[in-house]
Amino acid sequence: MTIEQIWKLYHTKLHSFILSRVSDSAVADDILQEVFLKIHLKIDSLQETQKLQSWIYQITRNAIIDYFRTHKKTEELPELPASETDDIEIARQEIEACLIPMIQHLPEPYCQALMLSEIEGMTQKQLAEKQSISISGAKSRVQRGRAKIKQQLLECCRFEFDHQGKMIDFEEKNIDCPQC
Repeated sequence: MTIEQIWKLYHTKLHSFILSRVSDSAVADDILQEVFLKIHLKIDSLQETQKLQSWIYQITRNAIIDYFRTHKKTEELPELPASETDDIEIARQEIEACLIPMIQHLPEPYCQALMLSEIEGMTQKQLAEKQSISISGAKSRVQRGRAKIKQQLLECCRFEFDHQGKMIDFEEKNIDCPQC
């Protein structure tokens, strides 16, 4: 079957099919044009001519999906009011003020590992070289130290996180927290 024959047979049906999904005649015309271009370019790859209609509709569905992927409407999110942003920053600063005393109360290997990697910004490879231990040993110390800090924080405070896992609020459970 030639491209002209396919056009005559499927043009109206495909246009209606596309228009039912995009509801804009100009967009439907553009997508239909892309569909027939793909048919023209790939007709030789069709091995079973009895499956022509399903092949054409698959190309059409893919073209519609491609259109929606490239033309997603995005809404700009409003900025947080300054007071909410300030509250979050204040909460972070308060927790950060607790971290160093908490790290200093850890057993020596974990304390030193966290101070060097998390506070001073040393890589775990550099930490391993400085402490003459393996990289996996350095990673383990940092990981265990982080777990111990997390446990101390959870004993001391209640945290609230947003859907992305970012902290949005916290509250001290016990005012007499020895590290804070």
